[in-house]
Amino acid sequence: MDSSAMLPSGMAICCSLPDILFLPELVSGGLVWILVACTYIVPNNPLAYVMAVSLFCFCITFIWMMMFLCGAHHSRQSWAASDVLYHGIASVLYLSASVMLAYTTISTGNTYQNQTTDALLKTYRLEISAVVFSFIATLLYVIHTLFSAIRWKNF
Repeated sequence: MDSSAMLPSGMAICCSLPDILFLPELVSGGLVWILVACTYIVPNNPLAYVMAVSLFCFCITFIWMMMFLCGAHHSRQSWAASDVLYHGIASVLYLSASVMLAYTTISTGNTYQNQTTDALLKTYRLEISAVVFSFIATLLYVIHTLFSAIRWKNF
């Protein structure tokens, strides 16, 4: 095993490609969480799922980043495999949450067509922003999964 295949630890995670995505994942996931919490959509069930996914991924990504930052990963190959597995699962969860949120936002937008008040327009814009950041988070997790898989393959 050469030194280029080692998993980074400490501040070196800011220089490796898949690991540099931790912060953008946290920011976009946190924005999804905040924006969904600021809106009120009549069918609460899809929003509960979106909130659960964004909160789960935010917390686990933060813990995962801290473990890499502190250098807690000793068994390199199993950590590389775990990184691929977690980010793959997070990608699927975020994709399903993004699709549900987009569908709910489109449905809500159709009901807003006849009522154009400033409060409804503000809420609709928040919903659209949540959808955009949800798909950005999905894309970031997919990219992280792909580059983590490449790194895992190189072990």
